[in-house]
Amino acid sequence: MEMIVLEEKNLTPEKERLEKQIRFIVEADKVKNIFRQTYLADGERKENDAEHSWHLAMMAVLLQEHMKEKADLAKVMTMVLIHDLVEIDAGDTYAYDEKGAQTKREREVKAADRIFGLLPEDQGTYFRELWEEFEAYETPEAKFAHLLDNFQPLLLNDASGGKSWKEHGVHRAQPMKRNERIPETSETVWEKMLEIFDKHVECGNLLED
Repeated sequence: MEMIVLEEKNLTPEKERLEKQIRFIVEADKVKNIFRQTYLADGERKENDAEHSWHLAMMAVLLQEHMKEKADLAKVMTMVLIHDLVEIDAGDTYAYDEKGAQTKREREVKAADRIFGLLPEDQGTYFRELWEEFEAYETPEAKFAHLLDNFQPLLLNDASGGKSWKEHGVHRAQPMKRNERIPETSETVWEKMLEIFDKHVECGNLLED
């Protein structure tokens, strides 16, 4: 129906392109209503996906010096800004939700088709390919983006006194497994992660393996 409306307006290609971009921009606003399991640093409430993505983009600028491989920073920032847009349809799947993980890929691919399909074809294809690159976790950019995506909630858990870990009864082995590929991207960040894990096991916020 939306495409028919655009045709009836007899828009020029440039204006039709702008209409599609605006439609995507407005749709992306919904990501502000997708709440994650991670609490803000003050522990007062859980963060939403938009806050999470902004935080990752800022971290990308600050932490690039600690990465083993050089990555295209603009590409990494775009990747982290769009990586969770699929959750508008698919919802947030908690990192340690084994049942939810079984259908996660199917739900997110369907969401990617719809959401990135709102854009003009060239931009929609670029975003979709960038999202798939993130999911594949192979390029320097994808590795950096995954490191950011995993390190940020860990830092917030640390700052909030392990609140989310305690609520979900998380064992140390779970974040260790989730982050097992981090050393190939940054030994410095991995060492900090281990320091945080050890601290919260000692405090009782993370359960022993």
